[in-house]
Amino acid sequence: MSDATQSPIRFLLCDMDGTLLLPDHSLSQRTIDAVRSLREAGIYFSLATGRPPKAMLQQIEALGVDLPTAAFNGGTLVNPDGSILAAYHLPATAALTALALFADRPDIEIWVFSGGDWLLKDPNGPMVPHEQSGLGYPPVVVDSFEPYLEHIDKIVATSNNTDLLIELEALLLPKVEGQAQVSRSQPIYLDVTAMQANKGAALVTLARHLGVPLEQTAAMGDGGNDPAMFQRAGLSIAMGQAQETVQRQADVITGSNTEDGAAQAIERYILLR
Repeated sequence: MSDATQSPIRFLLCDMDGTLLLPDHSLSQRTIDAVRSLREAGIYFSLATGRPPKAMLQQIEALGVDLPTAAFNGGTLVNPDGSILAAYHLPATAALTALALFADRPDIEIWVFSGGDWLLKDPNGPMVPHEQSGLGYPPVVVDSFEPYLEHIDKIVATSNNTDLLIELEALLLPKVEGQAQVSRSQPIYLDVTAMQANKGAALVTLARHLGVPLEQTAAMGDGGNDPAMFQRAGLSIAMGQAQETVQRQADVITGSNTEDGAAQAIERYILLR
């Protein structure tokens, strides 16, 4: 929508890392207060993230989220009581293709998420401490990913070499076309998930569940997996530190996550309607 002052917003679906959360994965008081103000105004609020479900629990409690949430980029929708509303696994053929492409590259760490566990082969990878801090739980070290091929929620290639991840994304996309979603949820993460695992589909499902027309929904995020929900929402909001390719696909741009940009957007574009 070109005019950010049109329909009132009744439901906001929001990314977590790089959007609601500060770089140290914490929530500012202003953000907590802004989300509380949404609830007090009768506006629905929920989360859509690349994280696994159990890595959302602390934020769900802190923000008082009492609606279904979308984990694994929308690959798993979880009810407030922890039961699964919907779950989509990565096809084994697509998983094998991605794992083969990522294997034996010295700058790449490979992580697999399955059944709530974070699986990896090398626990000493340089990206592991950052991920463990964000998720709030340790990885499970495995010798092989093969036993998990039928139940993979997400594969992540991670590296500080962002140019290499861009190259791998371009190489992988045609290999798994029609089988899997490939997107960089953050500059250092390349995510591979099921075709049905996208935040746009999650927004549609949750809006329908709540009885809210799409034109009265808003989506906010900063990563390459967020434009999928931008394209379906009535109002789309990109964070100030998001890459230009992400910002161009949003209706409005707010401050960065270090400037409480999510709270700014809630106050300016949603509560004032």
